[in-house]
This record gives sequence, structure tokens and C-alpha cells, in this order.
Amino acid sequence: MNKIILVLASLLGAVAVILGALGAHALKEKLGVEGLRNWETAVKYHFFHVFALLIIQLFPQLQQTEKNWISLFFIIGILFFSGSLYLISTGLVEAKTIWFITPLGGLMMIAGWVMLAFYFFKRG
Repeated sequence: MNKIILVLASLLGAVAVILGALGAHALKEKLGVEGLRNWETAVKYHFFHVFALLIIQLFPQLQQTEKNWISLFFIIGILFFSGSLYLISTGLVEAKTIWFITPLGGLMMIAGWVMLAFYFFKRG
């Protein structure tokens, strides 16, 4: 197992909990309905991919190189997709200035899942 990915996934999980709590409590009134919905989407996808990072490391069918590539795509996806939604939701950055980052992060997440499917298919 890749210790760096496991440590990073654990830290990303802690950040997801912190940001989830921040949105639910401290920012709830400041974000508004749409901002809160975006924030919750960011936290949800953030968490899903943290769990995926941890689980992927347990698959004995995958070689470590394959696990690393999938993990890299998921990590970039978390940073771009969820990260941009966090920034947009709080108003720190206007959506029109980073409009391309959110879908690019989504594509990274999709690429990670497709890669996972490909490697499992290849293993037979």
C-alpha cells in the first residue's frame, strides 16, 4: 500500500469533516440556499472520493502503479471539483473566473472511475 496516499486520504477526510461542519454551522446563514447546496455537493463528492481512495488501496487485484494513477485522478478531482465549489459558494472567487475548474475536476473523477473499470476488466 502507498503510505503517502493513505496519509493524504486521511487528511482529506479530516478536511471534509471540518468543511462539512463549517458549512452546516458557521456558514449556514451566510451562504444562502444556493451556496449551501453547492457547499453540500462539494462535501459529498469530497467524501465519496476520500472513501474511494482508501478502498482502492485495499484491492489486491490492482498493481500499485495502477492504484497511484487512479488515486492521482481522484485527488485532483477533489481539489478542482470540490475546491472550486467551496470557493464559489463562499464568494471568495466569482464563478465566471474559474468556471472551467469545476467540470475539469468532475472529468478527473470520471477518469479515475473509468481507469478503475479498465484495470478490473483487464485483470479478467
